[in-house]
Amino acid sequence: MSGRPRAGREAARDGGDTLFSSRVPEPLANRLRPRTLDEYLGQAHLLAPGRPLRESLTRGIVDSMVFWGPPGVGKTTLARLLANSIDAAFVSFSAVSDGVARVREVVTEAEGRRAAGRGTILFVDEIHRFNRAQQDAFLPHVEAGTVVLIGATTENPSFALNGALLSRMRVLVLEPIPTAALEALVDRALADVTRGLGARQLRIADDARALLATAADGDARRLLGVLEAAAALIDDGATIDVAGAEAALQHRVARYDKSGEEHYNLISALHKALRGSDPQGALYWLARMIAGGEDPRYVARRMVRMAAEDVGLADPQALTIALTAAETYERLGSPEGELALAEAAVYLATAPKSSRVYEAWSAALEAARATPAAPVPKHLRNAPTRLMKELGYGDGYQYAHAVPEAYLPQEYLPDEVRTRTFYEPGPFGFEKDIARRLAWWASLRARADEGATATPEPDPGESR
Repeated sequence: MSGRPRAGREAARDGGDTLFSSRVPEPLANRLRPRTLDEYLGQAHLLAPGRPLRESLTRGIVDSMVFWGPPGVGKTTLARLLANSIDAAFVSFSAVSDGVARVREVVTEAEGRRAAGRGTILFVDEIHRFNRAQQDAFLPHVEAGTVVLIGATTENPSFALNGALLSRMRVLVLEPIPTAALEALVDRALADVTRGLGARQLRIADDARALLATAADGDARRLLGVLEAAAALIDDGATIDVAGAEAALQHRVARYDKSGEEHYNLISALHKALRGSDPQGALYWLARMIAGGEDPRYVARRMVRMAAEDVGLADPQALTIALTAAETYERLGSPEGELALAEAAVYLATAPKSSRVYEAWSAALEAARATPAAPVPKHLRNAPTRLMKELGYGDGYQYAHAVPEAYLPQEYLPDEVRTRTFYEPGPFGFEKDIARRLAWWASLRARADEGATATPEPDPGESR
């Protein structure tokens, strides 16, 4: 395998350009951009016969819509193909560099085309970057039919777009391109003489093709960029092998956005794997977040919450484990401290589960808000002064440690919620012991209510 860049050798042989005047060739991804729907990869759920977008094209009708999907799946290309299919002008608009003033220019031009009998598709890339007021600028022109608005976004439209604009657009979800389709794209790029690399008569090993397709993560643009880099490392007629593919890949960056929807999707997956007692899933989603650049402290905080919410008193040690893992990471940092997070994830996933304390706390809060003025029963009140004692504060209070069982039946709730039961232990782990103890105390209360004087049975916890 040669280490000399192909582009440099070609420029040297041409001899017509100097170092400062040589032209950068158009990227392979741009040259191979699909020109027809037959060349378009993926999105069969939208474009297969009978599917909604294909039916719209068949009828020659294109409505305003939003393409929502990850990078490199063909959002811009699909918008261009839609414009071609109905012979409409395609006007590209960037939410990053263009503003409301440009909207007015586009609308004026679109009105002129409409008068001449031709439509306009206004394609807004990264439409989620517009603020709500800027998005409103499109509304009257979409409603009037002056333009067909097609937006592209990697963010969840329900969060990124205002309701008024979203209600006037169809949301179409574009999925990552399947690995098999990406492998076929590699072969197409190597065979195409006009637009691809066919003139160089390159070959690729099966395992190298599979590696490139897998590493692309459903992104055709990424795939073609890496393929072009690998091709630049070898001579004409040579074969791209795994070593060459790995050299071109260098470092595969995980698809992750710490502030976007993927952040919430992954933490949701981690939480549900822990709650669902699946250590394999817990470790995988934890690794995905860490490898993607998530702050491990954030994950540690969430695992502390999970320990309290989903494990609870079924295993009181879980909260200690989660807190210790968070402290360990603070002391060690990455990568050493990440092992403590992995240990905590496995412990939480394999611990018995109970949400009874979580449910009890929610019920207690609801009751407290519903009865904010319920007075404290007098026997529970503090009586530090003579006046308070004369008013009956503390009268009738029974000191639990005055008896061997350390339990004397008395009421601890105000009258307004006296019949409420907020916490009931579950059937797993340590809560089984709690349930036995609560049942024992209930039997003591029953004896007291009946006036029984028989010696109660011992605390079931003492036998442990």
